[in-house]
Amino acid sequence: MDLKKLFTSLLAAVMMLALMGGAALADDHKGEGWVRVLHASPDAPAVDVYVNGEAVVEGADFKAYTDYLALPAGEHEVEIYPAGDQETAVISETLTVEAGSYYTASAINFLDSIELNVTQDDLMIEEGMVKVRAGHFSPDAPTVDVGLVGGDAVFSGASFPAVTDFAELPADTYDLEVRTPEGDQVIDLSGTALEEGMAYSVYAVNTLDSIEALVLTAPASEAMPSKMPEAGFGGAAEQTNSVLPYAMTLALLSGVIAFAVLRKRVLN
Repeated sequence: MDLKKLFTSLLAAVMMLALMGGAALADDHKGEGWVRVLHASPDAPAVDVYVNGEAVVEGADFKAYTDYLALPAGEHEVEIYPAGDQETAVISETLTVEAGSYYTASAINFLDSIELNVTQDDLMIEEGMVKVRAGHFSPDAPTVDVGLVGGDAVFSGASFPAVTDFAELPADTYDLEVRTPEGDQVIDLSGTALEEGMAYSVYAVNTLDSIEALVLTAPASEAMPSKMPEAGFGGAAEQTNSVLPYAMTLALLSGVIAFAVLRKRVLN
C-alpha cells in the first residue's frame, strides 16, 4: 500500500470534515437573533431578567441596559423579577426572535402597570449616514416632538409608550431638543454628534418632573462582531470564536491517529 497516498487522502478528508464543521457553525450562527434589555420603569427596583429560566441580567437598576445578547431563533420565555426575589415575576411574556434580527426589550411604565415593550432594531445603514429614532418611555409625560432647536421636527406626536421608526440622516452634529407640540422644550440635546454608521435610540425616560434623555447606540449590522455575547450575567462578557480552530485541531489529530493505526497494521 502507498502510505504517502493514504496519508494525503486522509488529510484531504480531515480538512473536508473541518470545513463542513465550519459551515455547520456558520449555519448555526445564522439561526440566531440578538436582544438587548433596558430597565426603563422609573419607580421599579433593581431587577433580575430570566430567559427560559436562566438569569441573563442580575441587579439591573433603572436606566441600566445590556449589550445585544445572542439567542436562538424561536420563542423564548422572558421573566423579570425584583432583584434577588424569584417568588413572583413582575413581567412574564413570550418573546419571538427571528434569525438575523435585532431587538430592544424594555421594561417600561410604573411598577404597578409595568410591561415589556419590544421593538425590532433596523441596523442597515447607508454609507455616510446615521439612523435615529425616538422612544417615549416617560409614563406621565405628554405627547412630545423631537426636532432641531428652533427648527423642524424630526419626529412628531410621540406619545407614551411609542417608539418611532428610524429616520436616516447625514452624519453630523445636530442641535436637537425634545419638546411639546406647542414648542415648549422638555429636554435640550444641543450639540448631539451623530457618528457615521451608527444607530441612535433616544428614549425620554423618568417621570415628567425629572424627565431626561437616555441614548442607546449600536453600529450598523455589518459592523457587528461576528460572535455576539451569549445570554449570561450582564450580557457583556467578551467571546472569541475558537470553536472552528478547535474542531480543525481535533479533526487533524483524529486523522493522524487513524493514519498511525493504519500504518502499524500495514507494517505488521
